[in-house]
Amino acid sequence: EKEKRAAELVVANEETVRHLQNIQALHKIDQAIAGSLDLNLTLNVVLEQVKTQLNVDAAAVLLLDPHTQKLEFTVGLGFRGKTIERSRLRLGEGLGGRAALERRTVSVTNLLENNTPLIRAPFFADEGFVTYFGTPLIAKGQVNGVLEVFHHTPFAPDENWLELFKILAEQTAIAVDNASLFTELKHSNAQLFAAYDSTIEGWSHALDLRDKETEGHTQRVTEMTLKLARAAGITEAELVHVRRGALLHDIGKMGVPDHILLKPDKLTDEEWVAMRKHPTFAFELLSPIAYLRPALDIPYCHHEKWDGSGYPRGLKGEQIPLAARLFAIIDVWDALLSDRPYRQGWPKEKVIEHIKSRSGSHFDPKAVELFLKKIYEDTEGAG
Repeated sequence: EKEKRAAELVVANEETVRHLQNIQALHKIDQAIAGSLDLNLTLNVVLEQVKTQLNVDAAAVLLLDPHTQKLEFTVGLGFRGKTIERSRLRLGEGLGGRAALERRTVSVTNLLENNTPLIRAPFFADEGFVTYFGTPLIAKGQVNGVLEVFHHTPFAPDENWLELFKILAEQTAIAVDNASLFTELKHSNAQLFAAYDSTIEGWSHALDLRDKETEGHTQRVTEMTLKLARAAGITEAELVHVRRGALLHDIGKMGVPDHILLKPDKLTDEEWVAMRKHPTFAFELLSPIAYLRPALDIPYCHHEKWDGSGYPRGLKGEQIPLAARLFAIIDVWDALLSDRPYRQGWPKEKVIEHIKSRSGSHFDPKAVELFLKKIYEDTEGAG
């Protein structure tokens, strides 16, 4: 009786250890799914656990291409050669294709005794596999692929093995579904941002069409501002907002009447009061739009001056956002170089001297220094 009891305890202990190992394996897969957006990386973690916990010689994931409706090799582990990587199965074709089409586990426990014709017979022969199990990867009712495992020797699994195989397949399906959702989200976001930027460029072009004398100015100052901002160490993520702000720097002029904006002569004091409201108009127009709020620095602040004498808020020194400080120099540079109905464009040397003379009053001295360095570098590069 004692020996029987001892034997039962050994079996129970082995069962407990096995269940703990299974739980740990599933936990590692959960961590991989939660911690990485790289599907290949996640699937490699999954296959390591599949191979270890199911005690198989090799494992692979074939994913369903939604366009071709074919199962294609994605990742594999434990294979001697690369033949598996050429796997491309139509739904219903071969063992894996049947598993996907019939939405059930398909198996051959001993190919040596089984006459089932194999689509991938050369692959099985090269690898020396005699046992195969394939089960569909189903998430939210959709088949996304197949999990396949292989053995070099005949193998008849028990219910616990089959249950674990099913659970691992479910985890794999979740990983694939999560990655698909993320990819779709990225694609949707890319389309959305492209639509945003097209809208911004459309607004910018409309402003240029309204004010013919500054046509082309917006594109030029945007390109130059991005170069200078990069040189100033502004990150690529922030440059997205700098670009939008530069394109929309004069969006507030939509609120300025044509008889003032398009006047060929100098403006009266009263007209200047109206003109100087355009940064405030820009703020009122753009601030309710969430995705344009981070781009407000240039439209709202590019007429502020280093010494505090600018408008609309009289900001001083580093109270003025860096992007606006950089843009202010570019804006003046392009404006003075360009012909106007009431004056010809200045020579480059004269504009440089003008900007130097305004360093510390109109412009941030460090920004001027960086700007001049870039101008000289570009001149030397062009020469």
